Amino acid sequence: MVEAFIALGSNIGDREANIKAALELLEQQVKIIKTSDLYETKPMYIEKQDWFLNGVAKIETELPPKELLALLKENEKKLGRKPVERNGPRIIDLDILFYNSQVIYEGDLQIPHPKMGERAFVLGPLSEIAGDFVHPIEGKTIRELLAGVHYDKSEIKAQKSKAGT
Repeated sequence: MVEAFIALGSNIGDREANIKAALELLEQQVKIIKTSDLYETKPMYIEKQDWFLNGVAKIETELPPKELLALLKENEKKLGRKPVERNGPRIIDLDILFYNSQVIYEGDLQIPHPKMGERAFVLGPLSEIAGDFVHPIEGKTIRELLAGVHYDKSEIKAQKSKAGT
């Protein structure tokens, strides 16, 4: 079994329900170990869209990385995700952040996720459940990476609900 971390996000419709549906579907396919709280976050890159709800799940799986990625993309489609402009609004977004401590660059599969180091909306929930995990390229813990990201704290608001409950 391999441990992996999956980022979850939504900014269309009932965002919390979308994330919970994604986790319920994922739970039928892999073992969910732990989930973060959900965080309401201001959109990055394309700011003229609704705020996101984001979280992270730690999972165990026997799927190889490419099959895990395919599973996540298929789950997005099952949950109603339609092709949109890059970084645009989406009903659900599922990304592999880490796959153990492996470094993988194979076409559309890049692990660790290449932009996580600039994204407080990923590092915040990730630090909640894996703050001491060491990024295999950066050599820093997730907490250290989060401390190094410059962002407006008012643009990330922790919610009361857990991603998995």
